[in-house]
Amino acid sequence: MTFNEMYDAGKVREPYARLEDWTRSMPAELRQMKQAEAEALFRRIGITFAVYGEGGDPDRLIPFDMFPRVFAQAEWRKLERGVKQRARALNAFLADVYGRGEIVRAGRIPARLVYDNEAYERCVAGFMPPRGVFSHIVGVDLVRTGPDEFFVLEDNCRTPSGVSYMLENREIMMRMFPALFRENRIEPVDGYPQLLRRTMASVAPNKCEGEPTVVILTPGHFNSAYYEHSFLADLMGVELVEGPDLYCEGGFVWMRTTEGPKKVDVIYRRLDDAYLDPLCFRPDSMLGVPGLMDVYRSGGVTIASAPGAGVADDKAVYTYVPEMIRFYLGEEPILNNVPTWQCSKEDDLKYVLDKLPELVVKEVHGSGGYGMLVGPKSTKEQIEAFRHKITEDPDNYIAQPTLALSSTPTFVEEGIAPRHVDLRPYCLVGERIELVPGGLTRVALTEGSLVVNSSQGGGVKDTWVLAE
Repeated sequence: MTFNEMYDAGKVREPYARLEDWTRSMPAELRQMKQAEAEALFRRIGITFAVYGEGGDPDRLIPFDMFPRVFAQAEWRKLERGVKQRARALNAFLADVYGRGEIVRAGRIPARLVYDNEAYERCVAGFMPPRGVFSHIVGVDLVRTGPDEFFVLEDNCRTPSGVSYMLENREIMMRMFPALFRENRIEPVDGYPQLLRRTMASVAPNKCEGEPTVVILTPGHFNSAYYEHSFLADLMGVELVEGPDLYCEGGFVWMRTTEGPKKVDVIYRRLDDAYLDPLCFRPDSMLGVPGLMDVYRSGGVTIASAPGAGVADDKAVYTYVPEMIRFYLGEEPILNNVPTWQCSKEDDLKYVLDKLPELVVKEVHGSGGYGMLVGPKSTKEQIEAFRHKITEDPDNYIAQPTLALSSTPTFVEEGIAPRHVDLRPYCLVGERIELVPGGLTRVALTEGSLVVNSSQGGGVKDTWVLAE
């Protein structure tokens, strides 16, 4: 039974009480006009994305659904506590496994999952970044299955994307429906860029003197999230740079400017570890900065999130996050994981292969909805092909039950219909742990679909948290 976030036994749930009249009073012609207006705004502002390996429109719009998703303040407080708890535990785990490895010594997580992981960067073992923070922006993907049931699907500890949609969804909704915001007391999200800048400044290295200089390092305009990089740089009031704009000298990182070199203290990087420094990682990288890792390890610059943070968002490591919370914080998890089978374990593998048509199977390092099987929505041929992949390389897969994701009302061609959603709040970790009251709600626009990723045809919604 799918939980509908607006209706409970035919009655409107309290958080959505003021939206029922709004939907009923909107004729189809007005809805279509507003939808076209929203798409024109997205196109004019430049909110587009590309999908690697596909032809067609390189500047594709993510479909925007005008029907907001709404959380009551009490619902949000629980989510906020759970996300902050998770961010603390994940950072404690990273500090530990790049240090003494106490959780491994205690037998609470297998050593191979950590030290043989392709995301574990041995070049930073023994190094502690400023304030002990490895993952400065933690994007936690959440799903809901009932009034009080929330589950974490996965953690994103490297460079979680999508926050520009959270901000622009709100901006466009306020522009198109100002009366809605007068009638509903909705917590603002527009403080995120300044919170992000404050977080970055709070983790400046010890060698920083005066006000820290923060930059955003982008792979360039061919990257699928380039719009977001430039958008955040503008709102934060910091420089957007590419690798050739920076160089290392005298134990520091310098930015080339028209007024001469300027020292950089904090780099919010939006490229993968492998491309950061050709002298340390991939020697063919043209996107990074030669010598950057030497400066980083000597305390001359902070890289956010830290190289090596990706070991914490590996999907096999994810299964141990509740154990991390107990081990490092001495607390019980506020938010539960989805039950997960690790195909690397013999008994789990047998169960997964037996129940393949009923399960969701994911690659351990996969993202964007790729490399996964949704058993109940797949053909026999697809299931058998995936069975072969799992059997060939069981360590590369985990499996989860097919959850009954909650649905929210969504504008479709026929009118309004329920569609499945998830949520990604963005938790900032620095001197303080903070998150704005909201996040990115992704919606599976195809009827019955559980895949919300934009690369797989999903859309986005504004996310409201009602003020008390």
